[in-house]
Amino acid sequence: MKLLPKEHAVLVEQAIRAAQAAGELPAFEIPSIEIRPPKRADQGDYAAAVALQLAKSAGMNPFDLATVIARHLPPAEFVGSVEVIKPGFINFRLNNNWLRAQTETIIAEGEALFQLDLGAGKRAQVEFVSANPTGPLHVGRSRGAMVGDTMARLLEAAGYRVEREYYFNNAGKQMFDLGNSLRIRYLEALGQPIEIPETDFYQGEYLKDFARDLVAEKGDSLVSADWQPFKEYAEKRMFDVIRATLRRVNVEHDIFFNENSLYESGAVWETLEALQQRGHVYKAVKPESAGDGQAADADEDTNGRGEATWFRSTALGDAKDRVLVKSDGSPTYTLPDIAYHWNKINRGFDLMINVLGADHGTQYKVVALGVEALGLDPSKIHVILIQLVRMIRDGKEVRMSTRRGDYDTLDDLIDQTSADVVRYMLLARSPDSHLNFDLDLAVKQSNENPVYYIQNAHVRCAGIFREAEARGLSDAGADLSLLGADELRFLRKVMELGDIIEVSAQTFEPHRIAFYALELAALFHPIYDNVRALHGEVPPDVAKARLRFYRAAQVVFKRVLTLMGMSAPERM
Repeated sequence: MKLLPKEHAVLVEQAIRAAQAAGELPAFEIPSIEIRPPKRADQGDYAAAVALQLAKSAGMNPFDLATVIARHLPPAEFVGSVEVIKPGFINFRLNNNWLRAQTETIIAEGEALFQLDLGAGKRAQVEFVSANPTGPLHVGRSRGAMVGDTMARLLEAAGYRVEREYYFNNAGKQMFDLGNSLRIRYLEALGQPIEIPETDFYQGEYLKDFARDLVAEKGDSLVSADWQPFKEYAEKRMFDVIRATLRRVNVEHDIFFNENSLYESGAVWETLEALQQRGHVYKAVKPESAGDGQAADADEDTNGRGEATWFRSTALGDAKDRVLVKSDGSPTYTLPDIAYHWNKINRGFDLMINVLGADHGTQYKVVALGVEALGLDPSKIHVILIQLVRMIRDGKEVRMSTRRGDYDTLDDLIDQTSADVVRYMLLARSPDSHLNFDLDLAVKQSNENPVYYIQNAHVRCAGIFREAEARGLSDAGADLSLLGADELRFLRKVMELGDIIEVSAQTFEPHRIAFYALELAALFHPIYDNVRALHGEVPPDVAKARLRFYRAAQVVFKRVLTLMGMSAPERM
């Protein structure tokens, strides 16, 4: 399928060069030509404002310049008409016969509809979810799963070879707290007297379940054990739970990267040594960038008094220097994160996308400076920051906390709604905006629910063909010239899908496909109500053409739903 903005841009550039060769335009550098829909639908399908950009270079009035360009436009099968309007826009209308013929192209391409070559021969990595195995996935953590997996799907549609990666931290204080929490629940399950700590304790019911299973497996053999075996048991069990939950929403990772491997391989300390050799590291009680009386941040050094190892990030534009190794000898998150991205770059990806919580924005910038300090190119690394999700039930917010165990898990949410509802509703808003997940809306089986509305378009198409088959009707050999204005309007919208895929891949904005899906469904349903294919008063040749149209529509909705990781049901 053609990417029409690009095809029109090629025509405009050819017209400018032809006009220059004919001496009707002076020589000047041709800029990148943007083709967009005009502000008003009655002005055409696509518009070029290049004459406004070039008026000064050409020394001409924009309208006159646009007229010259339009006169030299080469013929193209997809262009129906061209109009120049003031102050200097070139407006294009698609050829309706060409547009009708795209019905066959859509059907032929099928599941590969608008498969692009933007990333042909390139490898991309999308790292997402990356939640530590301290509890089941809840809705807040899950938004990044839907955004990341959809981003990966769109990159694949754009031609990239994509790897999905999950980076998890199975070390550090929170894992100590997890192990100790399970140890306490294990002793409780054995009937021993225990005292529940007021802080640093995971209260989720899942740990009671783990404890009972551990007692069944090990008896009282771990009574004298420290936190470590409990941490290892809880980590493995929790990761099994997380993976199973992600599979329920059609998310599969290719790689699970263990932060501990960076320590086991020595990569963390090799990274520190490399930064030191390049002059980016120093030791001090407080940072060189601190003014009088300013000490290390409490979250960067546990005591803020001993000599820590600092990253001289201010020399690279940071607001302040950052601690790499605390005064007690333990690294902060920053050092292994830099080592991890060094590892990523060495794996040879052409594009790396990190899907992170909004609270990691500053950390990511520091890590990018660390990559730069190592003499590496951070430009291949991009970040999608995910804002918070609020779960709303009966108009009220449901608070979520992994440590308290007071939250709705993703499994609970899937059980109450469906995997498709969860995927769409966590995707259908820009990641940099806060999202309210409306449980009351999510469970509705009506057009108010956008998931139902979109999927029902595919269901309706499938229903038409069940009925057609029952009547012995075929759409083969249809005369597509019989398709009317309503069908053409839908096909015009279909032709935007390739641009949605391309722009989403270039801007790292996977929510665009969710917006598009809803717009496509909004065009379709009135057509279904008004453009009958199986009504007794419809002439057979018109019915056949309309059946062919609905077959193409079914292909489009399945492709769009698949790009969002959703199912394309045939019945509801």
